[in-house]
Amino acid sequence: MTFSLVARCAETGQFGVAISSSSPAVAARCAYARAGVGAVASQNVTDPRLGPRALDLMADGAGADAAIQALQQSADHMAYRQVLAVDGQGGTAIHSGPNSLGIWTQAQGRDVAAGGNLLANDAVPQAIVDGFEAAPGALGDRLIAAMRAGLAAGGEAGPVHSAGMLIVDRESWPYAELRCDWIDDGCPIEAIARAWEVYQPQAADYVTRALDPSAAPSYGVPGDE
Repeated sequence: MTFSLVARCAETGQFGVAISSSSPAVAARCAYARAGVGAVASQNVTDPRLGPRALDLMADGAGADAAIQALQQSADHMAYRQVLAVDGQGGTAIHSGPNSLGIWTQAQGRDVAAGGNLLANDAVPQAIVDGFEAAPGALGDRLIAAMRAGLAAGGEAGPVHSAGMLIVDRESWPYAELRCDWIDDGCPIEAIARAWEVYQPQAADYVTRALDPSAAPSYGVPGDE
């Protein structure tokens, strides 16, 4: 019911996850990232504990591959899970259990890994990786380009209703966390793309507001905070 990617920006060190699904609020259950550590997507009959566990393992020094292997050896019901990880060196790893739903497959490269289940066809994850690798710009721009490429390649077998994008930079909180938890008509990926278009020019300023409010700009709107 889901297709996604995890990625690292080699230039900035940012990590990100982008994800879409026919299920509601997919990013709330499936997207995890930690500044300086990595990013994880945990999907397909989702266990929300797997993302934080993988990030803890990577924070303790494991690479993405070792973290995924540790989950395979210790977590319950991994035959039903699909987990993607990228680490601080750009290493990637993917676990796709044999009980993943429908057409499921995966693809990976340096700094990026993609996977999906209940897909329209098995070319979707590679299209996502190719889209990410070909896209210019900031990490958020590349994540959206990758998801658009996956959708253009067929995406999920049915219509998607939710999407999300999570990016971490240097601080302990997200640099950007944008979600469309449900949409009946229209495309949730495009809803996230529009939210990023609005948010991106202000993202660094919100970090400044947290760290040094006296240096932060005001946008001059009622209730500006």
